[in-house]
Amino acid sequence: MQVGIVGKPNAGKSTFFSAATLTVVPIANYPFTTIRPNRGISYLRTKCVCKDLGVEDQPRNSRCIDGERFIPVELVDCPGLVPGASTGKGLGNQFLDDLRKADALIHVVDASGSTDSEGKPVTAGSHDPLEDVSFLESELEAWMYQILSKDWDKITRKGSLTAEELAQSVAERLSGLGLRKFQVEGGLKQAGLNEKPSQWSREDTMRLVGLLRRESKPMMLAANKIDLPSSKSNVPRLVASGNLTVASSAEAELALRRAAEKGLISYKPGDSDFSPGASVKLTSQQEAALEMIRKQVLSPNGASGVQECINSAFFKLLNMIVVYPVEDPERWTDHSGNVLPDAILVQKGSTLKDLALRIHSDLGEHILYGVNARSGMRLGESYVLNHGDIVNIVSASGRK
Repeated sequence: MQVGIVGKPNAGKSTFFSAATLTVVPIANYPFTTIRPNRGISYLRTKCVCKDLGVEDQPRNSRCIDGERFIPVELVDCPGLVPGASTGKGLGNQFLDDLRKADALIHVVDASGSTDSEGKPVTAGSHDPLEDVSFLESELEAWMYQILSKDWDKITRKGSLTAEELAQSVAERLSGLGLRKFQVEGGLKQAGLNEKPSQWSREDTMRLVGLLRRESKPMMLAANKIDLPSSKSNVPRLVASGNLTVASSAEAELALRRAAEKGLISYKPGDSDFSPGASVKLTSQQEAALEMIRKQVLSPNGASGVQECINSAFFKLLNMIVVYPVEDPERWTDHSGNVLPDAILVQKGSTLKDLALRIHSDLGEHILYGVNARSGMRLGESYVLNHGDIVNIVSASGRK
C-alpha cells in the first residue's frame, strides 16, 4: 500500500517526506518546489514480538532495533495543491493524477498560519489553516466528480437501473481510484440515492462523491510547524475539525535524523528524546540547535510527530496489522533457521488464507491449515488474523 503526502505548496510537505524517508528532495521557502512526485521508503515502527518470546530475531524484510520492528512502506510526495487545482490551476491536473494510486493521504498543514492558500509567506498566524483543510477536500471531491460525470449521460439515458447495475457503473468510472463495487454500494445507501441517476441533482452526486472520497482516500492531518508560537492555538482547532490529527515538526525530525545519520546523536524515529553520539563531539552550535529542538518540540509534544503520522496512516486509516509467518512453529524460524524473519502488513480482518495468498499464490491455493506458533493450536484457513500473530501455514505444496 502507498500513502500520499499532500497539501498546499510551502506547507512543509517535502521536508516531511525527507524526514520520513531521508530522501534528498528540493526544499525551499517558495511555492512549487516540488514539480513532480517524489517516491521513497519510510518505516512503520511497532513493538516486535521477539521481546515477548525472549529471543533474538533475524529479520529479512524489516529491521529490529531494541525490540522495535521498523517495517518498510512506500510514501509519495506530490506537488502542491492550490485552490482551483481541479480546473487545472497551478499543477493541479498533474497533482491529482499522481494521487490515483495512493491508498491514504497525509495532509501536511501549516498549523502556524504563516503561508496563504497558495503557499506564499505571510505574517505568522494571519492565515487560518482550517481553510487549507476545507479547500483540499473540496478540490479532491471536485476532481472525483469530474471523473464520475464524464459520459454520465450514457447512464442517465437508461432511466431506472437496478441497485447492482448502478453500483457497477459508478465503480467502473472510479476504478482508477481503487474503489470497489461493495464500497460504492455502501456509499449509495448512505447517501440515500435512488436507482434513477437522471433525477439526481449536482448536490446529490457531490454528496455521494464526498462519501466515496473518504472511503477511497482516507485522510489525516499532520499539523506541521508546531515549533512556531502561532501553531499553539491552531492545533486544537485542527483536532476539533474531526480529522485524525497529529502535531508535528518535520523540520525538527529531519534535523534529528540527519544528526543521527552522522553519528552526532543516538536517535530513532519516534523517540521522545535523543542522547549524544558515542564517538563524535558536538560543536556548541550543534548543541544549541539540538537543545532548541528538545525544548520546543520533543519535551512539550513527546516526539516530533512524523513517525506517529506514518504509523497512524497505516494502522488507523488503512487498518493494517503486523503478522509473522514462520516455517518452523516451534523455533519460530524459516527454512534457513532465521528467527522471526518476516513481519508482514495485512489489513485487519484478513484471514489465514489471505496471508497465504499474499506470500505465494500456490501456497494459498493449496492451504490445508495453519498453526498458532505461540500456542500450538491448529487454525483453519478462515481464521481471522490478529496483530502480532505468529503463524505457520501448512499446504499441500509445502510449508511456510
